[in-house]
Amino acid sequence: MRFRPCIDIHDGKVKQIVGGSLKEDGMASDASENFVSDEYDAAWYADMYKQYGLTGGHIILLNKSGTPAYEADMHQAGLALSAYPEGFQIGGGVDISNAEKMLDMGASHVIVTSYVFAGGQIHYDRLKSLVNLIGKERLVLDLSCRRKDDNYYVVTDRWQSFTDVVLNKENMSDITQYCDELLIHAVDVEGRQQGIEENVARLLGSIENIKVTYAGGISSYEDIELLNSLGNGKIDFTIGSSLDIFGGKLNFVNIAQKYG
Repeated sequence: MRFRPCIDIHDGKVKQIVGGSLKEDGMASDASENFVSDEYDAAWYADMYKQYGLTGGHIILLNKSGTPAYEADMHQAGLALSAYPEGFQIGGGVDISNAEKMLDMGASHVIVTSYVFAGGQIHYDRLKSLVNLIGKERLVLDLSCRRKDDNYYVVTDRWQSFTDVVLNKENMSDITQYCDELLIHAVDVEGRQQGIEENVARLLGSIENIKVTYAGGISSYEDIELLNSLGNGKIDFTIGSSLDIFGGKLNFVNIAQKYG
C-alpha cells in the first residue's frame, strides 16, 4: 500500500471538488469546491511531490475537452509534467486522438474513462485500439463508480452518467487484461471527508493480480488503515481535500513519509 499524490485541475486552477457535483452547461462548468489554489500553480505541487519521491500520481483535468477551460487545464498540466516528467499519470478527455500527445508531454500513463465507456457500455474495439497505439503498460482505466440499488456501476461524463458496467470481480479481472492498472474513485464519498466506501474497498481487496488505486472519503489515519485492512494491503490510495496542502487536516509530509 502506498500513497499516490494528485493534482486536480478545473478552470485552469488546482482545485479539490465534491465528487459528483461537477455540472456542464454548454461551454462552462460548475462544481462545489472544497479548495482552490489561488497562490500556487500545478508546477508547485508537482515539484513538492518530486521532492518527496512520490510516483504514480494523478493529474485529472476536470473541464470538458474542446472548451477554453480545458485548454487552461492543459496548460497547467503541462507545467506539472515539465516540473516532474514521468511522475504523473494524466486523465480527463483522453482518447485515441490525444493519448500520444499526453505521453509526449511527460506523462507516464494516460487515464481513460469516457472514450472506452461510451454510450453506457464498454467498447472493446476502442480499448484494443488504444492498447495497440500506446501499449497496455501505459494505460490506466478509470472505473470510478457510484452505487445504484445493490451494485456499484462505472460512471462517466464527470461522474454524471451511469454505464451498464457493474464493478465486480468478473468485469475488473477481464478489463485488467488491457491496462497496466485501475483507478477507482468512490464517487459517492469523494471530496466529502467522511470515511471510505467500505464495500468498494472490500471488493478491490478480494481480487487477485490487480493493480489499483482507490480515491474517496479518506479523512483520517484510521481510514487509511481500514482501507489497508479491507484491501488486504494491495490497494494504493490517493487523498485530496483532507490534506493540509488542500486545506484539510491531514499532514502531507507525514503521509508522504509514512506511505510514500
